[in-house]
Amino acid sequence: MLLVLLSMTWCAGESQAERFEMARGFVVALNPKRKRPGKTVQGFQMALTRLPCSLLRFVADRVRAGLLARFGSQLDSDGWKVFGCDGSRLRCPRTAELERRLGDPGGGKAKAKAKGKAKAKGKAKAKGKDKVPQVWLTALVHLGSGLPWSWQVGKGNASERNHLARLLPTLPAGALLVADAGYQGDELARTLSRHGAHFLIRVSSQTTFYTPQRRKADLGRWRDGEVYYWPTEARKAKLPPLKVRLLRIRSKGCKHDVWLISSVLAKKELSLATAGKFYRMRWENEGFFRTYKRTLNEVKLSSRKVRGIHREVLGALLALQVLLAQGAQGRLLLGQKQTAGSARQLLLGARREMEALARGKVKAGYLKRAGQCLRERRRRSSGKQKRVWPGRQDHKPPKPPRIRELADDRKVLFDQCLEMASEE
Repeated sequence: MLLVLLSMTWCAGESQAERFEMARGFVVALNPKRKRPGKTVQGFQMALTRLPCSLLRFVADRVRAGLLARFGSQLDSDGWKVFGCDGSRLRCPRTAELERRLGDPGGGKAKAKAKGKAKAKGKAKAKGKDKVPQVWLTALVHLGSGLPWSWQVGKGNASERNHLARLLPTLPAGALLVADAGYQGDELARTLSRHGAHFLIRVSSQTTFYTPQRRKADLGRWRDGEVYYWPTEARKAKLPPLKVRLLRIRSKGCKHDVWLISSVLAKKELSLATAGKFYRMRWENEGFFRTYKRTLNEVKLSSRKVRGIHREVLGALLALQVLLAQGAQGRLLLGQKQTAGSARQLLLGARREMEALARGKVKAGYLKRAGQCLRERRRRSSGKQKRVWPGRQDHKPPKPPRIRELADDRKVLFDQCLEMASEE
């Protein structure tokens, strides 16, 4: 059943029935002496819904352990295992069960369109008129290789910060987490620190820091320095200030500076240039979602029940992880570890291998052929956005964070909390 589920993700087809027939033929040719799968896609879906999701998560854990054992130090970049975290929504069919249980996540294009329609018709409210059931997918991706590492699935309005907190135990030793401004916050930063995970997160004007010298800092001259994270909630709870490192990344090709905070305080362990390099690598995380949605054609899920939705997402993620891991292993065999692989070429190569196996023409050396599926590298001479798309909001870069001076009534509490933290 697991082989059929993975193969259905790799196969091409306009419907689940077509992909099931191809996957079933591949599994039968691969294991001719074993018990054969069912004959209909309806029976397969019924058997799949009876399969507990914990089993798929267990298989993903074993695959992740195998990746760590097989690649090991090959995952390091400048002494760190760099992982990115991000999330995205996946659309679901508009069935009665999915609309009732998943509901409308709120915000986004669906809500804007519903409000526009209601306004045109003279209605006062658009809430509940255009529910679009969706699920939220949060994924950790190894930025050096582009391998998906672990993931969490929830409703469309789920918190990606809570998802990240659940994924922290899957990070290996020596990991550095890179995330965008959507993950800034004192609570999440303290959670990461409690788990011993180092982080590099972008911050904006929503965040306020305090300098150790207790005086206002000059943002125009700021480059790299230590600040304290101490919002109102932490002060009321009498939590100690969280010391972080505030970095300002400047680039000739970017109009706006990037402000990052990191739990790595030593500049020898993480220099300013290396931090900028790691944050630019974060686009591998964005590329993963593009691969999942477009290359695997998972923009809109096909299952019509909640149990099927979870198994479809978990199965497709596991299939993508195995496929990209084969390419990474092939590049390692060919001595091309630093070269990025092409998910599209890997998928087409896997389909060719499946067709060859069905015809009985199997060739040795699949991993080497997978290692030759390399991503095209070319210099960009123009902007990434070719034209303005209707309905898409313009990107507004985050503004610099605020650095304030401690008030006199807070200085005493500041010293007391630091003293209590040092005693503990």
